[in-house]
Amino acid sequence: MEFKDGSIIYPLPDDTLLFEKESKWRIKLPDSYKDFIKKYNGGIPIKDSFKCNNHMYAIDRFLCTLQVTGEREDEYYDIGVVRTQLEERIVFDEDLVGTELLPIAVLFAGDFVCLDYSKNGEEPTVCVWNHEESSDLNPVTYMINSSFEGFLNMLTE
Repeated sequence: MEFKDGSIIYPLPDDTLLFEKESKWRIKLPDSYKDFIKKYNGGIPIKDSFKCNNHMYAIDRFLCTLQVTGEREDEYYDIGVVRTQLEERIVFDEDLVGTELLPIAVLFAGDFVCLDYSKNGEEPTVCVWNHEESSDLNPVTYMINSSFEGFLNMLTE
């Protein structure tokens, strides 16, 4: 996969940081996603478009995983920071402990690509979270692909 020069956010996450995030979010990230983020943390892909729900979407950038300190501007793109900002708009059940939708990429116009754990906590699907149609405890999503690898294979210029 190709990314725009200088778009990858350093330092790249390691297995220890990813394990900490998985524990905090109470999920298991797909191995293919962990391999991806350890190479392309927060990158802006050259092939950035995909079709879903009869619409074309464009990725502004993938989100990153950082040790958040509050001292860096690019922490705005950290998955945990974005997840906190979206709060109840990406939650189906307020009593559930853990993560159902994990944002992994920012789309043009405020939507996000998410890993969707709501139907299967072991193997998430990939979906678009629609910010305009979603409300507190009622996220509206559209499935893109059953796997992260399948989603990456859908990306075009």
